[in-house]
Amino acid sequence: MLVDTFQRHHDYLRISITDNCNLRCLYCMPDDHYNFTAPDKLMQVNEITEIAKIFVKNGVKKIRITGGEPLIRKDVDKILLNLADLPVKLTMTTNGIRLNDYIDLMKQTKLLSLNISLDTLCADKYKLIAKRDYFDRVMQNIKLFVDNNFHIKVNMVVMKNVNDDEILDFIELTKDRPIHVRFIEFMPFDRNDWQHDKVFTLDQILNVINESYEFTSLSREPHDTVKKFKIKDHFGTFAVISTMTSPFCSDCNRMRLTADGKMKNCLFSKTETDLLSAFRMGLDIESLIYKNVLSKEKELGGQFEVGNVDDSSIVNRSMISIGG
Repeated sequence: MLVDTFQRHHDYLRISITDNCNLRCLYCMPDDHYNFTAPDKLMQVNEITEIAKIFVKNGVKKIRITGGEPLIRKDVDKILLNLADLPVKLTMTTNGIRLNDYIDLMKQTKLLSLNISLDTLCADKYKLIAKRDYFDRVMQNIKLFVDNNFHIKVNMVVMKNVNDDEILDFIELTKDRPIHVRFIEFMPFDRNDWQHDKVFTLDQILNVINESYEFTSLSREPHDTVKKFKIKDHFGTFAVISTMTSPFCSDCNRMRLTADGKMKNCLFSKTETDLLSAFRMGLDIESLIYKNVLSKEKELGGQFEVGNVDDSSIVNRSMISIGG
């Protein structure tokens, strides 16, 4: 079992399999001319599988596949089939563009829970945020997967004066279908134009919803990153990931593996452990994993405190190179 110095048990691994994407969202990718990792520097299929096995041996019970956009990797089918053989719950975060091509594979691998990133319900605004025109396809795929009984969460990064006027529109998604909306506070990463006044907070989100709906809190499960709520007679739910104003660090169980094989013990950790290079040299990476977990800071990577964020001093990658 992977336990840090604050007695947090780590049994959830997020594996990024690519830092490439078919969208160009500014808060995730610093610019259109981003230098993607060369293919030989990425973890290969067998490397992902064998490294994942080591984590599972040490207590990991859940693996989430992330990117970039994981479904643009040509060998994603092999990766999913291999990981599906492990005794873990397998999930994925995707932008939803290519989901229709993989519905049979998802069913085969029992990958029945998906987080779909979608920051607007307006086609024109989608093009402005993502710099690509895939809105209709994403909406069609959300419907397709809900109709096929997948557990669908829709992730919306709320940015003030960008899409905060659509919060109630996203709530409407939960009315007639079992869609679970996740409102995410805007977080600072390398060159993503983060500013204090662009953060739309947990309290602000709930105030907007409270003006039109009565809702109740749902019980928090161990290690939840979200504060969950339910509106009476709605099939779905909504929740807020309030990293900037009310984080969940006290019982965090998450570890991250970047597409180039670096281990991060926190989304905001300054340091990384190069597992891939060690693995390729035939070295013992199990001890490196334990050492990385033991170095985990108490909260927010030790880089800032709630309400006191100097983004110019934060040392981190861009979101796309970390993985969601």
